[in-house]
Amino acid sequence: MHSTLIVARMDAESSVDVAKLFGEFDATEMPHRMGTRRRQLFAYRGLYFHLQDFDSDNGGQLIEEAKPDARFVGISEDLKPFIQAYDPATWRSPADAMATRFYNWTASS
Repeated sequence: MHSTLIVARMDAESSVDVAKLFGEFDATEMPHRMGTRRRQLFAYRGLYFHLQDFDSDNGGQLIEEAKPDARFVGISEDLKPFIQAYDPATWRSPADAMATRFYNWTASS
């Protein structure tokens, strides 16, 4: 499984609104189109963490292909009042907000 973690800024009070937007988005076929297997959202002291798991490492490519879809454009716009870039000076796309994994451990069967 491949994972991405996006880090941004969010007021904790916005978590209900953000969860509702993603709940509606994830009820469509868009997660399947993007290869998303699981999405988890976390908030901590003004930070927003968006953990997205994919079956394979081509999730980034599938997301790029989904970007022109009106539903993808719509949720991106709908989230703008709630989610701010962690570093607005360097942010150009979600790729600029992705954390880098530096350790991974998985239990053996």
